Amino acid sequence: MKKLTLFFAALFVSFLALAQMPIKVAFVGNSITQGPGRDNPGSYPLQVGALLGPSYEVKNFGVSGRTLLRKGDHPIWNEPQFQEAKDFQPDVLLIKLGTNDSKPQNWAHKDDFVKDYLDMIAEFRAVMPKDGKVYVIIPVPVTRENFGINPVIMDNEQRLMLFEIIQKSGAEVIDLYTPLKDKSELLPDGVHPNPEGLTIMAEVIARRIRL
Repeated sequence: MKKLTLFFAALFVSFLALAQMPIKVAFVGNSITQGPGRDNPGSYPLQVGALLGPSYEVKNFGVSGRTLLRKGDHPIWNEPQFQEAKDFQPDVLLIKLGTNDSKPQNWAHKDDFVKDYLDMIAEFRAVMPKDGKVYVIIPVPVTRENFGINPVIMDNEQRLMLFEIIQKSGAEVIDLYTPLKDKSELLPDGVHPNPEGLTIMAEVIARRIRL
């Protein structure tokens, strides 16, 4: 009887420890995700962490200038942060990529966009818990062409592909396009949100994760 009591006591302690483990949240993206710095509290992923509170562990794996496309000029696949994000084994994954893919040299490989995105989701799901959540983020609007980033491609082609990816993968969606669509003043260079824009993004994402 004493051994049985000790067994159940140990089991209960293990259950409590497991219940208290934070929910791990990983953000994979480009310069908009990296923001003023991966560890800078002004980046939108770390703002999300502050909004969600101590029961969540949020990490920013954004890398400036990176593409979703494997054949892009700077694929996120080749970066150490990509492997670090997988090693983190997140409970929640948020992918915000595609903006740099709209550059002409990258969009030349647009036929690979859907497949590469689905492959990325599959790679992460292989290391995530079975009940883990994957969110595909619809990128913020590009209000004018800059850095070779093409708003027409993003609006007329890529957004449709993102919804195809969501449907095929069973991922969930977070729309960051609509909240900033009519707020060009929050995107001073036409591409990157200013601090106010990053805060709006964080608030939208935090609300969605809490659902």
